[in-house]
Amino acid sequence: MQNGPTTIPGGRPNRPAAYAARSKRWTSNTARPDSANSQNAQRSYERYLALARAEVQIGNTIAAENYYQHAEHYFRSMRPDPDGS
Repeated sequence: MQNGPTTIPGGRPNRPAAYAARSKRWTSNTARPDSANSQNAQRSYERYLALARAEVQIGNTIAAENYYQHAEHYFRSMRPDPDGS
């Protein structure tokens, strides 16, 4: 028998339950603040949309797609929560 912290086969000691509880606190369903963050998201959305359109005009479709994906991220962050709260 072993006295002391238990280890997993990789040689690292088991972590206390507090680590597991902390990692489960943050979910994608957490409420987003509606203060200046939504204004920053709006500004970033418009910026990346303009960059994407500029890349389309010069024919660089790969860079345009990258900028469109960035714009979509900020667009999603501006949306209200799906449950309406």
